[in-house]
Amino acid sequence: MQPTASPIHAVVAEDFAAVDRTILAQLASRVPLVETIGHYIIESGGKRLRPLLVLLAARALGYDGNQHVTLATLIEFMHTSTLLHDDVVDESHMRRGKATANDAWGNAPSVLVGDFLYSRSFQMMVQVGSMRVMDVLSAATCTIAEGEVLQLTNVGNPDVDESAYFETIQGKTAMLFEAASHSGAILASASPEQESALQYYGRYLGLAFQLIDDLLDYQGDAQAMGKNVGDDLAEGKPTLPLIQAMVAGSPDQTKLIRQAIRQGGLDHLDDVLAIVRDTGALEYTRARAEEMAAKALAQLDALPPSRYRDSMAELARLAVEREN
Repeated sequence: MQPTASPIHAVVAEDFAAVDRTILAQLASRVPLVETIGHYIIESGGKRLRPLLVLLAARALGYDGNQHVTLATLIEFMHTSTLLHDDVVDESHMRRGKATANDAWGNAPSVLVGDFLYSRSFQMMVQVGSMRVMDVLSAATCTIAEGEVLQLTNVGNPDVDESAYFETIQGKTAMLFEAASHSGAILASASPEQESALQYYGRYLGLAFQLIDDLLDYQGDAQAMGKNVGDDLAEGKPTLPLIQAMVAGSPDQTKLIRQAIRQGGLDHLDDVLAIVRDTGALEYTRARAEEMAAKALAQLDALPPSRYRDSMAELARLAVEREN
């Protein structure tokens, strides 16, 4: 159940093993379908970046207790519950190269198991025993929900600009990255400067991660990504590659992209792919991602030297170099 071994994960290998054990224990339910769907989505792979951030942030500040394992687990449960809900909202059929839970079991069970995982995460939040952690994470859940609703209201809207796009991805993606590193810092009794640095490290890392996700939707490899190229276009999502292509493109190119966003679907995929490539929109999106990664790296100056800080630095670099 662990993510693919890497030097970044290796520095907290024992912690990750404890997280895996906690995940299995916390998935227990008297309702078999809850366990079945919970195991299916948890074991579907993924990078486990959010729990990794909790572990690295806490360890980088010298934390030597065990509540960081509970905190990392509940963050993973929060993330997993949003995946279950998102796939229903987006009517997705494939995630990480496998059928989505809603495709396999239907929408209602997926939504309800997502609710169970959210509820379980709040039970574990109480176990952590920190009101400040609870404050950060409960606020994050509201922001994430607002980000998802904002994205939904922007579907099919070609008038979304770059500022509105960043507001959306800050809520729906970067917020949980931020909450993970921030809560890990709080757990480790960070100084105000270190707490702020780790909060913003997570935010900028999450923004970089989502920017590359949106870039890969127009140039990635479907098999490597575990989803189809053009999924965002098919759903009518105005992501940065499209927004920038409309800014830099000719009137005819802009008109075609606006039409493609309004209609959704893949009728214009080949033309749109050519436009985002020819207008430099992909390079622009990558540059913005690299800018966010550089900002994340700069935050690490507030931490003492350690192998955990080194792993956090490498994570920021890998966020913009990945191909899936």
